[in-house]
Amino acid sequence: MFPTVLVVDDEPSILQSLSGVLSDEGYEALTAANGYEALKIIEEQSPDLVLLDIWMPGIDGIVTLKEIKRTSPFLQVIIISGHGNIETAVKATKLGAYDFIEKPLSIEKVIVAISNALKFRRLEEENRLLKRRTLGKSRITGGSPSIKALKQQIAVVAPTDAWVLITGENGTGKELVARTIHQMSNRAEYPLVEVNCAAIPEELIESELFGHEKGAFTSANSKKRGKFELADGGTVFLDEIGDMGLKTQAKALRILQEQKYERVGGTRTLKVNVRVIAASNKNLEEEIAKENFREDLYFRLNIVPIEVPPLRNRTEDIPLLVEEFLNTFSKDDRLESKEMTPEAIHLLQNYHWPGNVRELKNLLERLIIMTSDKIIDVKDIPEPYAQTKTARKDSSLFLSASLKEAKKEFEKIYLIRKIEENRGNISRTAEAIGIEKSHLHKKIKAYGINLVE
Repeated sequence: MFPTVLVVDDEPSILQSLSGVLSDEGYEALTAANGYEALKIIEEQSPDLVLLDIWMPGIDGIVTLKEIKRTSPFLQVIIISGHGNIETAVKATKLGAYDFIEKPLSIEKVIVAISNALKFRRLEEENRLLKRRTLGKSRITGGSPSIKALKQQIAVVAPTDAWVLITGENGTGKELVARTIHQMSNRAEYPLVEVNCAAIPEELIESELFGHEKGAFTSANSKKRGKFELADGGTVFLDEIGDMGLKTQAKALRILQEQKYERVGGTRTLKVNVRVIAASNKNLEEEIAKENFREDLYFRLNIVPIEVPPLRNRTEDIPLLVEEFLNTFSKDDRLESKEMTPEAIHLLQNYHWPGNVRELKNLLERLIIMTSDKIIDVKDIPEPYAQTKTARKDSSLFLSASLKEAKKEFEKIYLIRKIEENRGNISRTAEAIGIEKSHLHKKIKAYGINLVE
């Protein structure tokens, strides 16, 4: 299929000559004598590129360009004009024109400009596709009440520039939340730069964050741009911020407050425009009390707090997570697709998951590689995930943080066991434990109990 180029000019000779040249070069040529005709053709025939004259009767090229970019923002436009000047070229470029060519036209320049513009359009389309795929891979899976609440928080905060502090246990998906916020924000076209504060030595983190000048220290053989500079216009994700040393916290606070800093060994003040998302698996308020974390930095970061729930509090999401991970590993590792039986999934739903979603993901990757059958069953589940039901459920009581949580955990275990004893019959279970059937249904829903016969 040949690319279609629309030529818009009020001079018939220009339309005729360019149409002939474009046809010879393998393009399909359309013509319009003014802006009105051009907009109608664009609406009806969706060309791949527009060659647009500036000076025309009716609406001129600038007004036509504005309307094209409003209705077809990804359509490439090359401006052609016999009255070209720098001011007009700059204005057209700011409005979204790809290039500006002066009359009398050089056919060679026109063909090169068209070729480059179409290549640029293809790259843009590929980038948009990659971003859609990335967003798809980064989606937060689950329909439990806690995940629905998390998704709602993200949807509200993402379009703003508010800074976010994400808390939660290791493996819950804090990085996934940060990526989702960035991808749903107005800064998505700019970089998301990640900094693992726990993985960078204290003596190097200042250079990592702010960059350094050549000769700033012994191994500084060349100038280096820091993470904040690389993220200009986008988002900096400070992962495990609770592991950042107090000395670096003081310097980080300045850039967070002023968005200004100097490279290590430099004297020139640099200014950036970044959004900051931080994450920690530590209780930062406790770290403040221990004098391990600055209170002023905490309040600067904690504008919008988001807590990611542990997997044990959203076990109803496990079937969806199992399905997603098994499909992903099959495609990525080019393995035979596999499924898990409801009984095996039920087994996983009763495990405590100290490593959260990351632990579940690692287990499923192991199972899809090591299980020879297409169906993963209870017999394939290894220890400690395959503990006896009584031992597994009772042990989870002692992992509760408080008596209140332990009571809730006991009630959930009690109901699960009674439902199992009555083979999933809710009416019989309600009668056996002496409560109304409707009340039992409410309890089942509240605890996210998965009814598997």
